[in-house]
Amino acid sequence: MVRNYSVIVAIAVILSACSPPQQQQMTPMAGFIEVKEQPVQLTSELPGRTDPTAVSEVRPQVSGIIKARLFTEGSTVKVGQPLYQIDPAPYQAAYDSASATLASAKVKATRYAALLQANAISPQDNDDAQAAFKLAAANTEAARINLAYTHIVASIAGRIGASSVTEGALVTAGQATSLATISTLDPIYVDIDQSSSELLALERAAQKGQINREGPLSAEVTLTLDDGSVYPLKGKLQFTDVTVDPTTGTVRLRALFPNPDNFLLPGLYVRATINEGVDPHGILVPQLAVSRNPKGEPIVLVVDADNMARLRMIKTGRAVDGNWQVTEGLKAGDKVIVQGLQNIRPDMKVNAMPAQTGPAPGAAPAAQPAAQPGAKK
Repeated sequence: MVRNYSVIVAIAVILSACSPPQQQQMTPMAGFIEVKEQPVQLTSELPGRTDPTAVSEVRPQVSGIIKARLFTEGSTVKVGQPLYQIDPAPYQAAYDSASATLASAKVKATRYAALLQANAISPQDNDDAQAAFKLAAANTEAARINLAYTHIVASIAGRIGASSVTEGALVTAGQATSLATISTLDPIYVDIDQSSSELLALERAAQKGQINREGPLSAEVTLTLDDGSVYPLKGKLQFTDVTVDPTTGTVRLRALFPNPDNFLLPGLYVRATINEGVDPHGILVPQLAVSRNPKGEPIVLVVDADNMARLRMIKTGRAVDGNWQVTEGLKAGDKVIVQGLQNIRPDMKVNAMPAQTGPAPGAAPAAQPAAQPGAKK
């Protein structure tokens, strides 16, 4: 019995010796892409609010009773269009009285000028008559202006909001509450807040020649509305503010958008995408290929000349259509693994081949290689 058992053990040892090593059977497949330099359009999506290009708060410049409201709330008004009529009766009477005084003063001033030429009156009497005439003319003009102020008109073109008063209401000159507000909505501003650190980094990159751009005032801007839809008309960046908000650390940018149908209303929340320039030597890698080490630093796995998977530290810029812009750590010709990452560890022999039309669906990002001790960078 013991002898038979020994024979079985010997046969098992022989069979195991004849089988190929398990390591050779488990060489993982690694689909890679070869890094290439290409022009990369740099964009930023930033929050913003719409703001009218002009606002006019309608207030009375004389006191009186509102006799009529001459516009439809919510409508579009033109410059000079009548809005309210204040009771003109007292101002008409004041104007008529001033006009009569002016006529009398004019006759007296003319007569005294002739008498002075004949030495029939003293120069002082003539001077008093001429001064009275000029004062009467000024009073008449003031009365005429106040009479005109009873007819309130639009000072700008735009959409007019709700009226705060009705017919019969008493209004006073210079009152704090406006009668209505006119907003110019075509074109319309979009005020955008950008991080000052991002703006400084962009300016440094442009100064170093790493970014080509025509200039900040020519930047094209597109809008995404609060419901996720894209506004069909594009705008232009107008200016960048000269100060940084100390509470938020942001800089205000302002873009100008056409708004012919008044679709964009003041105070609307939007997402603005700004074209900031082009990186002429850009390098892009799929986001799926990039993971992070315990320090939060981005890493990728590359294939070296010996078909070994090597860990590579990189620096990333911004996201571009499902890719990361790589600013440091990769160069043209590097082979970045994008498929089979779930089976690959740093310093592992791999069966490398070009990736099949992009990263494999459902492939896991290389999170585990970051935790391997002694990984080469």
